[in-house]
Amino acid sequence: MDFYTIVRPEHLNQYGYLFGGNMLKWVDEYAYIAALREFPSCRFVTRAMDTASFTQSVNNGALLAFHINRAHMGNTSVTYKVDVHARNLQEHDWYDVFNIAVTMVAIDRNGHKQALPEPIDVNG
Repeated sequence: MDFYTIVRPEHLNQYGYLFGGNMLKWVDEYAYIAALREFPSCRFVTRAMDTASFTQSVNNGALLAFHINRAHMGNTSVTYKVDVHARNLQEHDWYDVFNIAVTMVAIDRNGHKQALPEPIDVNG
């Protein structure tokens, strides 16, 4: 699954580059949406994020592409690999900026883990 956003001035840090906290917010949100698309009857909470790896800074106005793929499915949780690429204004080349894995756990109304159903094919 792919998601996109544009880096705007309110997303920048004191040095004029994308603030890492905004990247983590987007990654968490888009992984959550990916889980909801594949398992629409489930409630999810973020269980874990592996080591965050920022490989390059991102400028104001850059277009970010979030490529999200299911990496692992357990009994109650699902892990998504998130690769983020950026393209600066008026440029054609994309470059890698961030990689992480996010694990979501399915919970019932009382907050207890529950088994995942079979995923829905979101590509078909």
